[in-house]
Amino acid sequence: MPNTILITGLLGLLASILVGAGEYLLHYDSLSRFSAQSYDFLLDISANRTTLGHFLGVFGATLYPFGCYHIYLMLKPANSRLAFATFLIGSFGFIVGAVWIGSRASISALVQYQELAHVQELIALYQLRYETLLWVIRITTLFISVIIVVMSIKGNTHYPRWIGLFNPILIIIACFIVFLLAPAIGKHIMPIALNVAFLVFFSLSLLSKRDVN
Repeated sequence: MPNTILITGLLGLLASILVGAGEYLLHYDSLSRFSAQSYDFLLDISANRTTLGHFLGVFGATLYPFGCYHIYLMLKPANSRLAFATFLIGSFGFIVGAVWIGSRASISALVQYQELAHVQELIALYQLRYETLLWVIRITTLFISVIIVVMSIKGNTHYPRWIGLFNPILIIIACFIVFLLAPAIGKHIMPIALNVAFLVFFSLSLLSKRDVN
């Protein structure tokens, strides 16, 4: 069991690094034109950069379910059924998230040719078909964060009780606060906030793993 916990935790950590790097290449904008209403932040990103980001993000995302299994193993001693539900919910969210991130290079190309006929209609279809998927990973991340907080506070997991303070949703919120208060720093982490959150969480989870015999 300890070896499985270590390996799955490392794979989850690797997923956050690869997807974070891919999403950074896909989304980072030096002018911080991040908006839910427009895609202006994609205007100056080259095709080569988005292609590299695409492959890093898509292949990295396939490792996230292993990280969810790591969370399951860490929570399992307290309540195996609820812990397994965390694995299922988290994995479902990341599978849908892999579909979403696999679409970002395409929307980047569309945005850069938006003066052509019918491109705006294609962008509108993209928003319906793919931006909706982003809410799945947001909601599933919220669910697993709540479960982590509740189960860690109650005790009997492999986690220390303080791990709840570093649940992914709170870290995502912290990334947005940094962006508002210190945009020069925040513009680098806000576009990849979810991956930053899981990078921090899996790092702390692996440190907690030292106490698992």
